[in-house]
Amino acid sequence: MQIGVDLGGTKIEAVALSDNGKTLVRQRIATPRQDYGATIRAIAGLIHNVENELKERCSVGIGIPGAFSAATGLVKNSNSTWLLGKPLDRDLAKQLGRPLRITNDANCLTVSEATNGAAAGMRVVFGVIIGTGVGGGIAINGRPHIGRNAIAGEWGHTSLPWPQPGEQPGPSCYCGKQGCIETFLSGPGLARDYEGTTGITATAAEIASRAAAGEQTAIQALERYEERLARALAPMINILDPDVIVLGGGVSNIERLYQNVPRLLPQFVFSDHLTTELVKAAHGDSSGVFGAAQLWRPDELADATRELV
Repeated sequence: MQIGVDLGGTKIEAVALSDNGKTLVRQRIATPRQDYGATIRAIAGLIHNVENELKERCSVGIGIPGAFSAATGLVKNSNSTWLLGKPLDRDLAKQLGRPLRITNDANCLTVSEATNGAAAGMRVVFGVIIGTGVGGGIAINGRPHIGRNAIAGEWGHTSLPWPQPGEQPGPSCYCGKQGCIETFLSGPGLARDYEGTTGITATAAEIASRAAAGEQTAIQALERYEERLARALAPMINILDPDVIVLGGGVSNIERLYQNVPRLLPQFVFSDHLTTELVKAAHGDSSGVFGAAQLWRPDELADATRELV
């Protein structure tokens, strides 16, 4: 059996899958923010709880916000900043007493959706996480494309294209730059934009509810968001030309995105005809955890459950 773990900025989720992909156990806990040691213990405890319920030792794959530096072997590019510069893979392997597979959470989402989700059967898939942060991953023929520097698909830390008045230099980002796509399109980015025009603090979900109820300032905030999302996705289509773009993360639950953004995209894409689909992740905010479970191939599972010597 396979366990997948999704380490998020606010929650850690684990799922256990049978050999035929059936969900056997699912558990969630809150992420111990700003505490690296507590995060290690929380992940290990969650895995032990799942295995105790199953009464079986499993392979473990983990999706994290960020990647591992090829130069240092330490976590880089994570908006969960307490992970930065840490040997997360080694510390977790030591804590659990077995080898692990760990990769970027957007890669996990993309593989999950490309194999048995909203993009099943598609050859080239661009998967997007728009939640606490903004991430991206690429799957080709159902396998993740990581890239030479382990940053393939990381569109969230490029500048918002074709900036409009008032968008430059843009909000400060944790990466040290200003005006990153993440600062505009993350859930906190949408909330910041709405608060800037109304003075009201609200989450992305609350803004969507206010817009659905007819509040004009909320509708205008979502219109700005949709136009920015179209501008941000267009260069990825120009460069990658994927068969489909899959949206995941909390903000992806705003249903109007799937009607409005495709209508805006053609004006920014370098083509006379656009057929790239924009779809919602079939597994919702659990796509990443399902993809993490699939990081081990069936022929590798015996090694995945052995004890470290």
